[in-house]
Amino acid sequence: MSKVFVSAKLPAITITKLENANINTTVYSGNTLISQAELLSSVTDIDFLITALSTKVDQEVIDNAPNLKIIANFGAGFNNIDIEYAKQKGILVTNTPLVSTNSVAEVTIGLLLALSHRIVEGDALMRADGFPGWSPLYFLGHEIAGQRLGIVGMGSIGRDVAKKARAMSMDVQYWQPHQLSDPEERSLGVHYVSFEQLINTSDFISINAPQTKTNFHQFNQDVFKQMKSTASIINVGRGPIIDEKALLKALQDKTIAGAALDVYEHEPNIEDGLADLKNVIITPHIGNATVEARDAMGTIVADNVVAVFKNELPKYIVNK
Repeated sequence: MSKVFVSAKLPAITITKLENANINTTVYSGNTLISQAELLSSVTDIDFLITALSTKVDQEVIDNAPNLKIIANFGAGFNNIDIEYAKQKGILVTNTPLVSTNSVAEVTIGLLLALSHRIVEGDALMRADGFPGWSPLYFLGHEIAGQRLGIVGMGSIGRDVAKKARAMSMDVQYWQPHQLSDPEERSLGVHYVSFEQLINTSDFISINAPQTKTNFHQFNQDVFKQMKSTASIINVGRGPIIDEKALLKALQDKTIAGAALDVYEHEPNIEDGLADLKNVIITPHIGNATVEARDAMGTIVADNVVAVFKNELPKYIVNK
């Protein structure tokens, strides 16, 4: 009987679909992230692996699973998997794109609003000391209407962020390695600029890009110095795109005004000192943490495993 190992607790719909297809299903039952040692011991006789974005699937794991046919990654990203080595071994790797677009875009806008109106800072104040009462110049923030948002990465999430930001009267510019077509830009109401112009002129910068071989520490000490001192940065893309040590210094020195992070360079750990700053919002990678998005992701990984089980081609192969 074919076997699948699920390396994290997933929505019930995932397990139901696998069991309905008569696939022998084992789910990691621990309350913490699965260790590499336990993962290695769990894959020795499996045919299919469903794994969370937080789980590293390297050459050692792949070599320990000689019967493996597919690695179905529960996440839009796949930098946790050695996809090239999997390809060499004839193993398909899939991801779950698109279904989390709206959720991540909503979180991006939520973080932007929370920064500009100091919502998290205000909540902490009320829970600690309270406030002395309303007065005209007390606890001022900024409206986002008329502010310039610079988006790094105009995939499906970046485009949805742009639509939502335009609906709130923001001026939206973007940068990525390849410019969108003129009709796409006009449809979104955005304009393309160089990376230098984006970091020099944006009031808010939103990182909505995947991690690539070329954007490690794209936002470093030199880049922060080029940003407006009143600007804030939001990262819901991938943690290593920002040099967190450089970000900490930029925030401490008031080189930039604020930051909101949902992903981290050394996730799940964050740079010591960031949590102590009032001008930083930190959230536990909740970009697509909605019932709707996670159920849709769970459906995709299960359907992809079932497809391979039936000798059919799965969707969203990332290592063709």
